[in-house]
Amino acid sequence: MGRNTRKRSTLANRAIVASAALILGGGGLVAVNFYASAGEGWSSGPRTQRAENAGQQVSTIDCPEVANELPREMPRQARGEVDRELAAIDSQITDAYKKFADQKEQIQRDPQLAENAILNPLKDKRQASIDRITNAIGRGGNKPQGMNNLAPCSLRDDGNDQGDGQNQGDNQDGNQDQGQDGGQDQGGNDQGQDNGGQDQGQDNGGQDGGQDNGGQAGNGPQDDDFVDIQSIEPNVDEPQEGNDASTGSFATDCGVNENGKFNPDNVIVAPGVANGAHHMHDYVGNQANDAFASDDDLANGDTTCQNQGDKSTYYWPVLRLQNGQNENDANADGGGNDQNVGEIQQPSEVTLNFVGNPVSKVTAMPRFLRIITGDAKAFTNGDANANASWSCTGFEDRQLKDKYPICPEGSQVVRSFKFQSCWDGQNIDSANHRTHVAFANEDGECGDGFQAIPQLVQRIVYDVPPGPGFAVDSFPEQLHKPITDHGDFINVFDDNVMDELVDCINNGQKCQ
Repeated sequence: MGRNTRKRSTLANRAIVASAALILGGGGLVAVNFYASAGEGWSSGPRTQRAENAGQQVSTIDCPEVANELPREMPRQARGEVDRELAAIDSQITDAYKKFADQKEQIQRDPQLAENAILNPLKDKRQASIDRITNAIGRGGNKPQGMNNLAPCSLRDDGNDQGDGQNQGDNQDGNQDQGQDGGQDQGGNDQGQDNGGQDQGQDNGGQDGGQDNGGQAGNGPQDDDFVDIQSIEPNVDEPQEGNDASTGSFATDCGVNENGKFNPDNVIVAPGVANGAHHMHDYVGNQANDAFASDDDLANGDTTCQNQGDKSTYYWPVLRLQNGQNENDANADGGGNDQNVGEIQQPSEVTLNFVGNPVSKVTAMPRFLRIITGDAKAFTNGDANANASWSCTGFEDRQLKDKYPICPEGSQVVRSFKFQSCWDGQNIDSANHRTHVAFANEDGECGDGFQAIPQLVQRIVYDVPPGPGFAVDSFPEQLHKPITDHGDFINVFDDNVMDELVDCINNGQKCQ
């Protein structure tokens, strides 16, 4: 999908302010959204105060992640049907969230409406998809047991604690996360807050689930999803290098998506399903990547990488400036139809570096190895697989995981991803797209049965106005939370270039 050709908008610097209190009709709820100022730190307690006898304040739909409960080994013949059903489950949640957003005020007055109109129909649809998944796996192997309890979903109360989450996946982040994980604020409500000073003509702060004068969709982020980077203490701690460390690096330059290649697909998670991501992705590297791309398509595709031996595909959710400006996708899937609105920002810089292991040499990645880092559903899943970090240029010894940074004048926003660097030695993918790779332990060692491979370290820089007003695309019910950021990679290096990459890293050289 192309994008508008207008220049990036420039907003005036916004003062740090507190959102006004808003009294909602009918529910008697008083929501006060306090901005996290430099003095408050990045986890300064609850931001929502409830009036006495107020009704339940809910912000999103919380569903167990079915993919995380799939067996590690899956019959090959079941993979296609399972992937399609998992994509269908995502669409079911998206549709249910839209209904919830449209009826949010009524639901807050009458919670039973949610059960009858949203949660029970959603449970029935999920149960049918789960049954088809278990039957497909059972036709070629052992039928998974106990998955029926994944069908029910719930409405999340704003006061719920994210600290324990619903960590249903493998805890693979292995202390690699450089950000702090001190709990996620349960904002995301859209009862008329100005969401970070959106003073570009948005009426009433966005109506439940719909666009408002081309501005924010009304489902986040909140002011308290942002924190002043200067209030954060340095928190980056790298493992010490051993005698057998592989200390070299290999850089590949693939541009900043000057071609404007965007789509809301995800060929790793939802192959063959258009809009499988329900949010828009930036792509650099391989230009053949869409939902229907085969390995052959990727092998024969063009690449934006300067080294033509690198046809790998690198992609991540776009970052939008929520300034009241529409993109070409304002009425399209992945964009406005999935409550992702605002002006897509082209990165000012993208660096893609492959680095070694602090205690061992690395071996070559297999061609077409797929790696996902981070969790697009971490707001409801919990932070077990959350891995993206946020910071600012000049302050990159301070990394955030569940907050967006407010950078000082002259500093730019930085998104960083460290991909899994241990491989099981056999599989280029797995049923949940995670268990064939893993993070190294805190000391840099790979776990039993895993071997060290070059680690992709991805850094994306944006020149956006200081203060709140930007967000990554997300699944609608994930409310554009920073903890949902994630990156995707498929290795399509030529074998000889991959060998060169490994030699550079193992020999302590700096190559590109």
